[in-house]
This record gives sequence, C-alpha cells and structure tokens, in this order.
Amino acid sequence: MSLLGNIFGDSKPKMEKVDIAKRYNLIGRVGQGSMSKVWRAEDPMTGQMIAVKVLDKEKTKRYEARFPGLHKPSEGEIAISFKHPYIVKTQLIGMTLEDEMFLIMDYVEGSGLSLLVDLQTDQLRQHRISYMIQLGEALDYFHTKGYIHRDICPRNIMVTEDDKIQLIDFGLTVPNTPDFRKPGNRTGTANYMAPELIKRQPTDQRIDVFSYAVTCFELYTKRHPWDAAMTIDAVLQHINQPPLDIRTLVPRIDSQIAETIMRGLETNPGDRWQTVSDMVAEFRQVEERLVKANNDAKIREKQKAVAKVEASRAQKSGKSAPTAAAVGSAKAKPKRTAAVAGKQTAKPTAAKKTPTPSQDFDPEEVLTATPLPNKPPTTKPPVAMPASKPKPAEDEPDFFGDSDEILALPDTPIDDSGELQPGPGIDDLLDD
Repeated sequence: MSLLGNIFGDSKPKMEKVDIAKRYNLIGRVGQGSMSKVWRAEDPMTGQMIAVKVLDKEKTKRYEARFPGLHKPSEGEIAISFKHPYIVKTQLIGMTLEDEMFLIMDYVEGSGLSLLVDLQTDQLRQHRISYMIQLGEALDYFHTKGYIHRDICPRNIMVTEDDKIQLIDFGLTVPNTPDFRKPGNRTGTANYMAPELIKRQPTDQRIDVFSYAVTCFELYTKRHPWDAAMTIDAVLQHINQPPLDIRTLVPRIDSQIAETIMRGLETNPGDRWQTVSDMVAEFRQVEERLVKANNDAKIREKQKAVAKVEASRAQKSGKSAPTAAAVGSAKAKPKRTAAVAGKQTAKPTAAKKTPTPSQDFDPEEVLTATPLPNKPPTTKPPVAMPASKPKPAEDEPDFFGDSDEILALPDTPIDDSGELQPGPGIDDLLDD
C-alpha cells in the first residue's frame, strides 16, 4: 500500500459540517494569508484559547489540482498527523457550512521569527543557535514522517514567549514520493527556493535543507545570501553565482556554524548536507562547546570575585591573600609524592589548561543547551468558561503573521510558466 494509503486509507473520510461562528467564540482576526484566514478564538466548551484557520476553498482546490490522480492529502490532513514539540498542534479539522476546510490549532503566544530577524533583538542573539536546532528538529521530523515542507522561511515560524520554535504552516507540503518529486511543481518563496527547484529538476528533501540554510543565514545577517529576488536576474543568482560568504558579513561568527550554513547553500544538491539531521548535529556540537566555554568563563569570574573579597579581608587583617587560582582549588586535596632514597622528590605534574573559546565566540550569546525533543511539553488543563457571543474583529498583534501567504513582499512569486510575477498574490501563482 502507498504512503498515502497507509495514512488515510483508500478514501478520505467525510467530515461533518460545522458553523464555526456558533461553535467557537471568534475574538479577532490574527492572520490573513493568500490561501486562508486565521482567527483568535475561544472554545466555549473548554475555555481554551485557540486559533481557527479557514482555508480558501477555490484557491486550495486550484493548488491541489496540480496533482491530478495523486490523491494529495490536504493541509488539514497533513497537519493533524504531526505531534512534535516544535510544530504547532492541530487539534481537529472539519468543514464549514460553505465547504471550506478549517483547522483548530493551539494558539501561539509570541512573535514571528521574521520580526525577530528584522529587529535583530537581544532575544535573537541569545537564542539563535537554539532556534536553529529546534527548527532543524521539527524539519527532520517532517522528513521522517515522509513529507517535504517546501516553504521553510521565517514567515512560517513562530517563537513562543519561552523561546520555543513553532512551525505553523503546511500549505505547500507534499509527500516525499516519486510522483511528488517530479519536475513541474515550482511553487514556494523565491528567496528560499533551491536551484534545482528553479531549474525544474527533480526534487527531494534537500530543497528543505537549502531553505533551512537560507533561514539560518538570515538569523545572523538580516539578509539573504543573494540579492532579494525582485527580478528574474536576482532569482537566477541562486544558479549562476555563489552565495555571499556569511563570514564576510559576520566576522565573529563561530567558524563551525559558518561552515555548516554555507554547505547547506551549495548549488548542487549532492554537495549539500544530505539530511537536516546532519546540520543539526553540527549545531549541537557548537552549542555544547560554547555552553562549556560560557560556563567556564562564569567560573573564572566567580573565582576572581571571591579572590577580590579575600584580598580585601587580608588587607584589613594584614595577612597575605589567596589568588583566584588558589580559591578555585582550595577544596582539592594535594597528591602526595613518594621520595626515593638518594634521589630528589618527584616534581608535581603541571595542571591541565582549561580550553578557551575561539576568537569567533560571541560573548553576548547567552547559551543553554537545547533539550532533545523526546516528547511534547505538558500543559495544564484549560479551565471551563461559559460561552459568549462572537465578538467583532479587533486590531490585535499578528501572532500568526503572514504564515499562510505562499509568497509575500519582498518575496516574489514564480509561476509554472517560469515567469516572475509582479505581485505577491496566490492568484498569479496558480494561474494556468
């Protein structure tokens, strides 16, 4: 049986239609994409804050018509199959009275990664290695489940208030099977598209490796490895010109991180990292090394502080003060060396030097190890609240951003004719 048959069976189950305006308390619009709309809402049965995402019926139908006879799973069917701590949870899917698919998703309190990139905040500087690891873990999970995401970029990623990555959009996701890897489906965000996708060559999960590397590049530089793809010549840079070396833009970047990102940007997919997990392993090595360097530096600072206090006390009492090194080893018992008759007593062995961080180490990066995603974090059960009438839409922070918009300015759409389109809309992208 095929992958899709294993997941969904021979036929897709029929879903009961729901009047979402009556079933949920729609509080306000928090996302407007080209293929969907997202509301912040409350489930009156549980009191839980949720996100209600409604897919545009006609545009979704036109996109899925690109795959005739392949029984492509819908975004809702794909989303509800994922259970990972760095992928937003889809609680259920259904159909509206207007025959539009809707998704009930966990409501993400936080900021869009694209906003953090634009602002280059202290939060980003302190956690970007962890963000890269978390995003890589989510993408690797995608691939192990048998899918290609096809649209990895900061616009489709949220960062929660406790600095956890949430991948929130799956509108272009396809199964990683031969039929879906064939040339022809050239949809995506231009600045993150792999060269083989632009050239209409067969694709696989390595197009996600490329997009992931572009995203990591952007976290450090606030720009893309090539000029923004506003013209067809700019798009062709992905094919005809090497990317900017991240080390020329960020001289103090850790050399291992720089090399890992640059390898992910190779034009030839065979020269790239073959899996996202390979990149994540490199990032984890860097994180472990820098966390140790950071902790060692803190220990040395603490020893200096203690030595300074001891020196002050000794000055007052007239005694000699211990050095910082002596403070650090005060509790260690000295080893005895046996004297041999007629010979000198053995000399003590030299103490091992503590390795110091490389010159590429950025002291402003506060590092803590990123936990392995063994299981989703536990949450407290929601408190039941009485139902209330739907409220009119309010101007609220855009917690879901433009996550559903396949291509948004300054990202320029490319259609299947190979021509660059003037606007960001899905209408141009999907026109035959």
